[in-house]
Amino acid sequence: MIPKIDVRRLVAGKTYEGELSFEYEADDGLVDIPYVRFAAPAEFRLRYEIFEDNTVEAKGRVTFVLEGSCSRCLSEARQTIEEDVCGIFEPNGGDGETYGYSCGVVDLSEFVRDSVLFALPPKLLCRECSIPDGEQE
Repeated sequence: MIPKIDVRRLVAGKTYEGELSFEYEADDGLVDIPYVRFAAPAEFRLRYEIFEDNTVEAKGRVTFVLEGSCSRCLSEARQTIEEDVCGIFEPNGGDGETYGYSCGVVDLSEFVRDSVLFALPPKLLCRECSIPDGEQE
C-alpha cells in the first residue's frame, strides 16, 4: 500500500520532515520490453520535507528487479534497477513539472508509478550480452 503524507496533521504537530519505506506492486503492463516482468515489488525509501508554503519535496531511491528474456539473445536475464527519485508536491495542483495535492493530503500514487516507469531501462540484457565488445571479465 502506498502511504500518504498528511501535511495538515504534520504541520500542526510541528513535524516538517520524515521518512517513508514501502513496497509497490508494479503492474507488469508498465514494462515495455517484450518477455520481461517485475520479479518482486519495487522498494521505495523516501525522505520528505514540508516547506513554509506547504510545498512538499519527496526524494529517495527506488529499487526493483526485472527478469525475463534477454533483448539480444533471448536467454534468461535478471537485472536490479536502482534509481534516485525526486518529486515536488504543491497545494491545489501542480504545473506539469510538479505534482499537486488537495485537502492537506499528499497522495504519492502517481509519483510512485512515474518513478518506476522512468527508471525502466530500454532493454534487458543477460550477463554475457551486457559485456562490451572486446572486453573480458
